[in-house]
Amino acid sequence: MSVARVSIQTADFDLSQEVAALRDGDKRVGAVCSFVGTVRDRNDGSTVASMELEHYPGMTEKAIEAMIDEAHRRFDILGARVIHRVGLLQPLDQIMMVAVVSAHRGQSFEACEFLMDYLKTQAPFWKKEQTPEGARWVDARVADDAALARWGISAPNA
Repeated sequence: MSVARVSIQTADFDLSQEVAALRDGDKRVGAVCSFVGTVRDRNDGSTVASMELEHYPGMTEKAIEAMIDEAHRRFDILGARVIHRVGLLQPLDQIMMVAVVSAHRGQSFEACEFLMDYLKTQAPFWKKEQTPEGARWVDARVADDAALARWGISAPNA
């Protein structure tokens, strides 16, 4: 069974089910690395009541597919899966996941970190937090740009 590499969805996800589908009995897989991001209740010194995520359907999936293609070019991985939620989310909600499978752990760790750094700065999502001071848009941070730069990619956003 072939699993989609990218899903943009409002529904929550189950990491264990997603990893099982990504592995799907492939006996070459010796390593699985995953990252799950969650909505925090604080950001930049303010309480966050909720976060709303928007995207441009079609463009977002295409951009993330290109990121996964680049991860395959850079690292010896067998597969990758990215899920990103959109819509209204509350603190503690899962917001996104990246899972990577490879024969050896080093390649999985590197590819997962590469995809996360790329997603934080380059994926076309727009995030708006609700705080006691009102709504505010969230942009990539200088630290996110620095993380991306270590992969040889320069794309200032902050």
